[in-house]
Amino acid sequence: MSLKPTSYVCESATQLVEGCTLSVLMQKPDVWKMAEILSTKKVGNKRLYYVHFLDFNKRLDDWFDEKDLDLSSVQFPRNRQRYAMERSTGSRKNLPNAPSKQSQLKKKPVHEIKNVQWIELGKHRMKPWYFSPYPEVMCAEPCIYLCEWCLKYVMNATCLARHLIKCNLRHPPGEEIYRKDTISFFEIDGRRSMTYAQNLCLLSKLFLDEKTLYHNTDPFLFYIMTVFDSRGFHMVGYFSKEKRMGYGRLLIEFSYELSKCEGKTGTPEKPLSDLGLLSYRSFWAQAILDVLIKQKLDVAEDKITISINEISEKTSISTDDVVSTLTHLKLIKYYKSRYIVCVKGDVVENYLKDKTKPQLCIDATCMRWVPKDWTGSKKR
Repeated sequence: MSLKPTSYVCESATQLVEGCTLSVLMQKPDVWKMAEILSTKKVGNKRLYYVHFLDFNKRLDDWFDEKDLDLSSVQFPRNRQRYAMERSTGSRKNLPNAPSKQSQLKKKPVHEIKNVQWIELGKHRMKPWYFSPYPEVMCAEPCIYLCEWCLKYVMNATCLARHLIKCNLRHPPGEEIYRKDTISFFEIDGRRSMTYAQNLCLLSKLFLDEKTLYHNTDPFLFYIMTVFDSRGFHMVGYFSKEKRMGYGRLLIEFSYELSKCEGKTGTPEKPLSDLGLLSYRSFWAQAILDVLIKQKLDVAEDKITISINEISEKTSISTDDVVSTLTHLKLIKYYKSRYIVCVKGDVVENYLKDKTKPQLCIDATCMRWVPKDWTGSKKR
C-alpha cells in the first residue's frame, strides 16, 4: 500500500522528516522542482537535507540547506512512523562501510545515498553521480585520491604522493592488445589482477548507477582504454572527457571488434543506464546504417533484400538490439502484411553528414588478440 501525502502547515525546516515532498531549487538550471527528502544531517549549526528530485535521474540527488527549500509546498507522509520503519531497511541514516562478500548477497538498499563528494584521478577532479561503497572513513573526507596507475584509493594528497614513489606501474596491469597512435587497449584478467579489478569496479559505481560490484572478479576480463604520453598510459573512459574525445564510442566499437574476432554477436550488460543506452543506440544506429546504405549502393536494383539475421552477422550486434534500434529510428514499417525496413532520404542525409565529422575509430588491423578457449582450459 502506498503512503499518500497529507497537507500540513510547515512553519520551520526543523519539522521536515524523511519522506516529505516539497519544492526544491534545482541547480543548473535554477528551477524549482518537486523532490523527496531521503535523509537529514547536521553540520555545525546548519541542517542539511538530502533530496531526490521526482521523475529525475538519481545523479541529481544532493544535499541542500534550508534556503533552497520551499516550505510552503511541503507535503508530509500520512503515517510518519510507518514510513520511517519502511525506509529503515535502506540504511539511509548511516553510510555503510566497504561491504564484505556476504553483505553483497543481501537485498540492495531502497535508495543509496551519494557518499563521496569528490575524487581525484591523475590531473582530473570529478564530482561523482552515485553511491559507491568506499570505506566510510574515506567518505568522510572532502576528496578521495586515486592512483591513476593502480587505482589504489587514499585519504589525502600527501598519502597519494608517498604511494606514487612506490608504485611502479605506468599502465594497467595486463596485456596490451591494441595500439594505434596514442590509443591503446589493455586486457585485464580479474583473477590475476584482483585488487585492480575491484578498485576499478568501485570507481565505475560512482558514475554508473546500475553497475554490478564484482568482489569476486575471477570470472571476468576487463578492457581498459588508455591515452599515452611521456608519463605513461593514462586510463580514460566514461568521465566528462568521454563525450569531448569520443572515447565512449571507441570503447563500444572495440567490444564489438572482439565479438567479430570470436565470430559471435554481442550485447552489453543489462540494464543499461540512461546515458549508456544513448551511447549504445548511437553506435548501433551508425553500424546498422553502414550495412543498409552500403547494401543499397552495392546492389543496382529497385529493392534490396536483407534479413535481420544478416544485419546481425555483419555487425556482431544481437538481433534483439538490431530490432530495437530499427524501431527506435522508425525504420521498420508494416507493408502488405509484412514488416520491411524503409530508409528515408533524410536518414541517409544525416548519416552522410555524421560520417564527415572526424571521429576516433578502431582499426581492426591493429588488433593483437586471439580468443581464449576457456572451456578447453577448464577440461585440462
